[in-house]
Amino acid sequence: MNNFWTNIVRYPRFFISSMIGLILIILTPFRNLFKTPKLRWFLIFLSLIFILSLYVIILNMVGL
Repeated sequence: MNNFWTNIVRYPRFFISSMIGLILIILTPFRNLFKTPKLRWFLIFLSLIFILSLYVIILNMVGL
């Protein structure tokens, strides 16, 4: 039974490290885009459009 509880205690640490690894793998191509000045402006513009559209969608979902 002691082995069961040690595995249960280890699970959150494994979950957090897996999520951090996943986020780093997903963000790596975007980090490479920042190395080129033309692509940097494109990525910033694309990010602003994404955030603005997400904001508008959430406002419409809430009904404000």
